[in-house]
Amino acid sequence: MPTVTIQEAQAQLPDLIHGLNDGDELVITENNKPVAKLARTEPGQQWPCKAGSAKGKIHMAADFDQALEDFKEYME
Repeated sequence: MPTVTIQEAQAQLPDLIHGLNDGDELVITENNKPVAKLARTEPGQQWPCKAGSAKGKIHMAADFDQALEDFKEYME
């Protein structure tokens, strides 16, 4: 687990936070002793879509659920 001193963390806090991935932890030390952990609590990126946002935008062919020619003999 990576570590930084409290002085480094104070000077670079935004960079340290944005550099963390999901599940990453960073130990902050003072006088070579761990005093705190910095961890990412929210996912870095969220799914940009909301449920139902593609309604009316997706087109399916009229014969979508028809059997393929290659499988006709198995369907009879």
